[in-house]
Amino acid sequence: MRGRERFGETPTAVRRFLEKYVHGNPVTAGYLALLLATHAWLVTASAPTRRRLLETVSTNVDNLPRHPFLALAGSALFFDGTLTQVKSLYFVGTLITLGAGTAVCLALLERRYGALRAFGVFAVGHLLATALTAAFIVAAVVRGWYPAGVRDALDYGISYGAEAALAAGAVVFLTSVRRIAAITAVVAWPVIGADFSRGLPDFTTIGHLLAAAIGFALATTLRHRLPTPAGAVPPPGPSL
Repeated sequence: MRGRERFGETPTAVRRFLEKYVHGNPVTAGYLALLLATHAWLVTASAPTRRRLLETVSTNVDNLPRHPFLALAGSALFFDGTLTQVKSLYFVGTLITLGAGTAVCLALLERRYGALRAFGVFAVGHLLATALTAAFIVAAVVRGWYPAGVRDALDYGISYGAEAALAAGAVVFLTSVRRIAAITAVVAWPVIGADFSRGLPDFTTIGHLLAAAIGFALATTLRHRLPTPAGAVPPPGPSL
């Protein structure tokens, strides 16, 4: 009987958790729902349709100048990972970017500093790291460090923004040894899975390291900001 009672309490506990999560971080919750919806559509779409869409929103060097707004905005509507292949490295990446970076750190930033500043960190990480990475790719191809084929490599997703939120969260919410350990992990995870070419890590690793640096820098501005009270509207002024 007790086992049945505990089983019956589980859906209630999950519902309460989700209600509390949505109430405390409504914008992040909505963004997560959007990401899950676009991912569900993506995995059920035909291969040609999926390929055409991802090529349109890819932030690679060839596509970005042609469709800058569509690529930068559209890329942030998808995550490049899996929710089903739980034994793969792609699932680990999903846990880090969608889980730790977005569902946890972005939500905590929203709860403490408001949605505008939280998503400001995410957006700056996404946009600036993408732009800097594209510039690095151009220089690397010219110098022969990368093959020319990387110019049109498929590159999309939320991972740069999530990495910036993860980095900011490590600085803002942790102290002492835990902060040092978290910062080390934030920097280390992209490097561990990197592919190297002529001594250089692949461009996505470069992008994640740039996004982490951006998140660390923005965290210093957040630490000097007073937390936004729940339900309050942040005062006018800069978003960060």
